Amino acid sequence: MKMDKVLSKLGIEKNNDGASTGTKWIKSEGEKIVSYSPVDGKRIASVSGVTRAEYDAVIDKAQTAFAEWRMWPAPKRGEIVRQLGDALRKQKEPLGRLVSYEMGKSLQEGLGEVQEMIDICDFAVGLSRQLYGLTMHSERPLHRMYEQWHPLGVVGVISAFNFPVAVWSWNSMIAFICGNTCVWKPSEKTPLSGIACQNIISEVFKANNVPEGVCGLVIGGRETGEWMSHDTRVPLVSATGSTRMGKAVGAAVAGRLGRSLLELGGNNAIIVSEHADLNIALRAAIFGAVGTAGQRCTTTRRLIIHENVYDAFKKKLVAAYKQLVIGDPLDEKSHVGPLIDKDAVAAYLKAIAEVKKSGGKAVVAGGVLEGEGYESGCYVKPCIFEVKNDWAIVQHETFAPILYIMKYSTLEEAIAMQNNVPQGLSSSIMTLNMREAEWFLSHKGSDCGIANVNIGTSGAEIGGAFGGEKETGGGRESGSDSWKAYMRRQTNTINYSDQLPLAQGIKFSV
Repeated sequence: MKMDKVLSKLGIEKNNDGASTGTKWIKSEGEKIVSYSPVDGKRIASVSGVTRAEYDAVIDKAQTAFAEWRMWPAPKRGEIVRQLGDALRKQKEPLGRLVSYEMGKSLQEGLGEVQEMIDICDFAVGLSRQLYGLTMHSERPLHRMYEQWHPLGVVGVISAFNFPVAVWSWNSMIAFICGNTCVWKPSEKTPLSGIACQNIISEVFKANNVPEGVCGLVIGGRETGEWMSHDTRVPLVSATGSTRMGKAVGAAVAGRLGRSLLELGGNNAIIVSEHADLNIALRAAIFGAVGTAGQRCTTTRRLIIHENVYDAFKKKLVAAYKQLVIGDPLDEKSHVGPLIDKDAVAAYLKAIAEVKKSGGKAVVAGGVLEGEGYESGCYVKPCIFEVKNDWAIVQHETFAPILYIMKYSTLEEAIAMQNNVPQGLSSSIMTLNMREAEWFLSHKGSDCGIANVNIGTSGAEIGGAFGGEKETGGGRESGSDSWKAYMRRQTNTINYSDQLPLAQGIKFSV
């Protein structure tokens, strides 16, 4: 399917407005944002960003819609989400291609990202009948205690370029069935993917008379995110991106005593035990390190390898890296696509220079690719360096396919190295030794929000809560009971006696 046909099927024009209330587009007059593909450097389309007045109009509509939407029974809201999943199924091919072309990830990953959206819709539909509270026994006779959950209001979603559509769906589909309305600020680096999603959901909302404003869109730069972070009309802001960005959002939201759900950077490691199946470990390490050109928050950044298998595994890595195909991500033969833009390339080169300056030894050399097929200037070579874990550059997350490898001798040493970084998102151990696996998962093991055995650090499923600790932000999205983040808890006590006994046995007479 040619890209012009893809854009047409998704309702994207050469010039687009950047503000929507879910069922209507608002004429936008803010700064123009042009989306260029990192695949070939070509201009795809432009978007007019939002002004403050346009942003306020979208938020106001979301507030108004909340008053009605929260009164819809949760299973009825779930029915709308079910239809959204069906609409995404019909548009999976074009939307997946757009994600791949605008962001630069492989076509398989682009299609997989849309599948994640479909999966979270299915999850949310079932969840719409399972928003359970608890009942508790009261210490007072003829009293009943229970707790229930109520929607918060307007949920703001700030998403990153590397997953331009999936992360929005993790938040919004759960927020919808909870009775909230949403306003989405997609990354200004991938605005067209956001517009495409808005066009898809708009048809479903119109067909079901969903209140205007249930799902808004505001496209803009950093300033737009700052408006949302400081906006008291938005009780919850869910933000995905760098730790620097997350700290700013968290501080702004906390300053007004709002809630923030932060999914920030990762510095993820795989421990390769001497008891590992090295072939499985190799596949996990390579996909984790080079998938999405190293631009996942769950990308494998570090390999901590037991000294007894270090040399053998390093040889396997070198041989495997020689087989990687770097090129057009829309070509299914390609393993590695481009970085998002030239700023990302500059950060990649800066990190390599810093590694070398620190004393890192190149196992597989990096560099920028030039010539036919690489005209965008965004294609780089995945590289491997032997390093020490405590170097400043190794402690830092670089969004690029740079893999650091290091030795360990004892499991305790390996876990200490794994944990000794500021971030705490995803982690993994490769071992066939049950004791090692259980130790890694114990309270003395990985300090990350995600800890895996015999699978890599990337590729989380939507059924489990996704998120991390420390500078990763502490947020949880997607599955399990993450829905509670989008609601407020209320404890209720009902007295059905003809007396008024007080708690703790207190006596009060008038």
